[in-house]
Amino acid sequence: MFSDASGCSMIALLHTGAAKFPQHFLPRARQAVCLLLPAALLKGYGSIVSRKLASHGFGASMAAMSSFPPQRYHYFLVLDFEATCDKPQIHPQEIIEFPILKLNGRTMEIESTFHMYVQPVVHPQLTPFCTELTGIIQGMVDGQPSLQQVLERVDEWMAKEGLLDPSVKSIFVTCGDWDLKVMLPGQCQYLGLPVADYFKQWINLKKAYSFAMGSWPKNGLLDMNKGLNLQHIGRPHSGIDDCKNIANIMKTLAHRGFIFKQTSKPF
Repeated sequence: MFSDASGCSMIALLHTGAAKFPQHFLPRARQAVCLLLPAALLKGYGSIVSRKLASHGFGASMAAMSSFPPQRYHYFLVLDFEATCDKPQIHPQEIIEFPILKLNGRTMEIESTFHMYVQPVVHPQLTPFCTELTGIIQGMVDGQPSLQQVLERVDEWMAKEGLLDPSVKSIFVTCGDWDLKVMLPGQCQYLGLPVADYFKQWINLKKAYSFAMGSWPKNGLLDMNKGLNLQHIGRPHSGIDDCKNIANIMKTLAHRGFIFKQTSKPF
């Protein structure tokens, strides 16, 4: 972390030396400052140096610089499944919670939520281990739609939110590759269901975090929240709460200047 004094020196260096920078280095310099300096420091000095930076070709203003750089996607679709489980593990696992948060790529705020519980059919009775881990009790899945019905509802929601428009760029974001590389395609294959193309590319937040912060979050969301000094939201292994934590981590990384890119390989 930079102290106030070093932060002041960094900003002074930028606004006095900007004219000497080749123009193609300026966007990189702007992103580097956002990543290295605390948001509070940027905000504190923003009113002092914004005109200087603008006059030297650093873009609009310090306020814009300290918020979010342009992302590659209009929307991020944050997803985190919960599934039937036990020790030893049961097979096949089945999705029992299906949450999605629609995150605006410009503001990084949540604009819409899709959240449904799913009736398991192979192992319809939840195990005590599963309930203890996820907080999902039997009454929350009994009588709920099947996975096929929920996937139909997802498609309807995607259409309603304008996410199926070819001109709108969106991508799913998960904490790891398991949700969309293993869980969904595996259950769909077992049930003979197609997997929509929009589920076939995603951003693994663990990889994004490691690119941004230089360390791998072994304990997933807990490590990422700790590394960014964020308070954990809700209950661990609640699908909807995990989505809220993912969204909060993304917003914080974006605030620091990180640009999110697809991490999955094409199917």
